[in-house]
Amino acid sequence: MEKKIYKVALIGNPNAGKSSIFNQLTGLRQQVANFPGVTVDKKVGTLQLAHNQEVALIDFPGTYSLYPTTSDEKVVTRILCNVLDENFPDAIVYVADITNLEKHLLLLSQIKDLHIPILLVLNMIDLANTQGIKYDYSVLSDFYQVKILPVSGKFGINISELKLEIAQLLEQKQAFSRPLYYPNHSEQVVIQQVTSSIPVNSSYQALVIAHHSEWLPFLTDFQKKEIVRINQEAGFHDLRFQIDETMRRFDIFLPALKSATVHTELHTSSLSDKLDSILTHRFLGPAIYFLLIFLVFQSIFTLAEIPKAWIESAFAMLGDVVKNNMPTSWLQSLLADGIIAGIGGIVVFVPQIAILFFLLSLLEESGYMARVVFIFDNIMQKFGLNGRSMIALISGGACAIPAIMSTRTIENHKERLITILVTPLISCSARLPVYAVLVGFVVPNDLKWFGFDARGWIFTGLYCLGIVAALLMALALKYILKSEEQSSLLLELPQYRLPLLKNTFYTVLEKVKTFLLSAGQTILAISVVLWFLAYFGPNNAMQNAENEAIANAKILQLDEVQTSALVASKKIEASYAGLMGKWIEPAIAPLGFDWKIGIALITSFAAREVFVGTMATIYSIGSDTDNTETIAERMALEKRSDGSLVYTTKTALSLLIFYVFAMQCMSTLAIVKRETKSWKWATFQFVVMSALAYLSSWLVYNI
Repeated sequence: MEKKIYKVALIGNPNAGKSSIFNQLTGLRQQVANFPGVTVDKKVGTLQLAHNQEVALIDFPGTYSLYPTTSDEKVVTRILCNVLDENFPDAIVYVADITNLEKHLLLLSQIKDLHIPILLVLNMIDLANTQGIKYDYSVLSDFYQVKILPVSGKFGINISELKLEIAQLLEQKQAFSRPLYYPNHSEQVVIQQVTSSIPVNSSYQALVIAHHSEWLPFLTDFQKKEIVRINQEAGFHDLRFQIDETMRRFDIFLPALKSATVHTELHTSSLSDKLDSILTHRFLGPAIYFLLIFLVFQSIFTLAEIPKAWIESAFAMLGDVVKNNMPTSWLQSLLADGIIAGIGGIVVFVPQIAILFFLLSLLEESGYMARVVFIFDNIMQKFGLNGRSMIALISGGACAIPAIMSTRTIENHKERLITILVTPLISCSARLPVYAVLVGFVVPNDLKWFGFDARGWIFTGLYCLGIVAALLMALALKYILKSEEQSSLLLELPQYRLPLLKNTFYTVLEKVKTFLLSAGQTILAISVVLWFLAYFGPNNAMQNAENEAIANAKILQLDEVQTSALVASKKIEASYAGLMGKWIEPAIAPLGFDWKIGIALITSFAAREVFVGTMATIYSIGSDTDNTETIAERMALEKRSDGSLVYTTKTALSLLIFYVFAMQCMSTLAIVKRETKSWKWATFQFVVMSALAYLSSWLVYNI
């Protein structure tokens, strides 16, 4: 008989350190998925307990209470209200920041009344010890009637004890005692009638369902109407209930917290306060932020140079081995020119992607990103955005998909919609491979500006261009879209702390893995299709092109190497891929692009990073150069029919600007559709960004 796999939820306020504890407990045994029915991410990890008992540990989104204001918070309330939900937990590990307990105990008192076995974990005990913060845990334990365990997710303090406590919680369950909230008469009437038709775990759960019945997806239309009727007849006012309940809970647990307090920090100016006086300064704050981002882009080039060269050489050698040890055939070409060249064209940029995510993760772990929201809130509001929009824009530097999903923390509908529409203008990591290849045609690799790598300056300029475009579009949308909603920002600034490298490692590993698997699968598929299109042509077109090239080579008295290059060039031009590129060439010629670039533009609509893989495949098949040459070296030799180079500074800049603005990511469009629940905004976004890309590229090339 199979052992039951228990589900244990990690729940707590934002910035309570749940992710650190989750990583400590699960290590590499974790994966990212979506909660059913919504696009909100959930992290699920496997926790191995004694007697080979496996536990599915679910890291729930952070929330302040069971009265959600954002999409992420609604997921927590939705699941905890529905005992039939597949993610309804068998037990809860409630994580609270011990240095900020007053704000973290409201949600605990609510969850306690749901009658789910619960363990209170007081995180950041290392900071509490440093600051001299002490509590009498027995007082809090008696009041909440739960076990309490102080831990440090950063240093792994008491993590082994936490595993034992989870095992005991699942084995012994928990005796449910007095509630922390006592309903009044009208609330009791609602409880009685709701529980008669909907399965609930506790009386308080019935009240929460009655309060949120309008949007809870597991309720049928009939049940929603019935609850509305019940509320009206009982005189149950949901807003009044929310306010009264919250205030009564604070009145109950604050005296208990006060009596449990042994010692708290006495001096008012902590290290975080001193740092905030500089990092959140009205003028110094933004300047420091842009300096940090500039250093991030410099690091992308300088630190990634050596591993990038190793990977590049390895794939080039692998392709050469295949060509030298396999007989000339379509299979040899598929492996060397299609699969190896295509995959190599994207794997080579993993060091840069990893460095980007590593540095952004350090900023997030340190608590700095919350300050960025605070610093830019007033500025963002002038453009019709919100301080939380800054997190989406920053995240957009990694990937637009999670960035757009992160907008669920923005309460104002108009500000959220504007953020969704402008976020793809921020240069994401998928553009990195394109930028990295093309920037070399704009500035030499060894050029320094003010002591820094000139490519880093260009990179920064491209990102700044995307940011400026995003802000200007947001400003326009601010006046186009009408809304009566008032903007607000509720934000808790966590204390600064040294980043936990283990957490950063897991974050980088997860992001790179996702990048490789999602992008890699797309690129592999497109590389194989593209190889087929470039290797074959209609009827006898390929043979005729070869015969014509050989005849021309004899007339021009070309040597064997030159003849082979001419044959390869003419054959790809006559292929299906060549015909596809020729078809689009008249439309893109004013931008300085030839038909080969046209092929890459078409294929990279699936995902921007496919551009490099496409170029690798095209120039592997369409040339007879040494296979150990890099993509950039092959592109640098490419010439037009008049003998002029294709990739001049002007063409490279034009192509760079096109990729800064173009909406070439089908996955992003799909997410925009899901988040806005309409193709209208996804279509609007695609049309506007494509028009902006074409016009900007034309201006750069021609003016």
